[in-house]
Amino acid sequence: DNESFEALVLDPPYMEGLLRNNKNHKAGNGSFSTFRKYYSNGDEANDGPKWHAAVTDLYFKSGVEAHRVLKDNGVMIVKCQDEVSANRQWLTHVEIINYYEKIGFYTKDLFIVMRSNKAGISRLIKQKHARKNHSYFLVFIKLPKHKKLSSHSR
Repeated sequence: DNESFEALVLDPPYMEGLLRNNKNHKAGNGSFSTFRKYYSNGDEANDGPKWHAAVTDLYFKSGVEAHRVLKDNGVMIVKCQDEVSANRQWLTHVEIINYYEKIGFYTKDLFIVMRSNKAGISRLIKQKHARKNHSYFLVFIKLPKHKKLSSHSR
């Protein structure tokens, strides 16, 4: 129902490799197949955005739905990670923050979680970007309808 939750956590797959519509091109082969089984979008045909745009599309649509079901001043925690897709650096946490603030959330806080083990790298021939050994927990507050976020209110 609309405005029925006081808090929620969003933790979708944040690797574009899990959102590909061709099973042979999906991330999570070999010893990571269980990961792919539980976190990918399945093997259905996907006529939506591809690559990194599929990731942000998932976050953006989820943010709109979260905004609908959260009560005013409700809390949403979002887990995400920046990524390199198609040899381009994407600051996903910035994209999410910018979009969510446009739809009526206030970015209350940000936590950075460092991984303690070594990142698994597959098919890496030449490193062109920094490895991502951290993820983010973004904390958002749903602003009441009558309150708009402005640069002066921060």
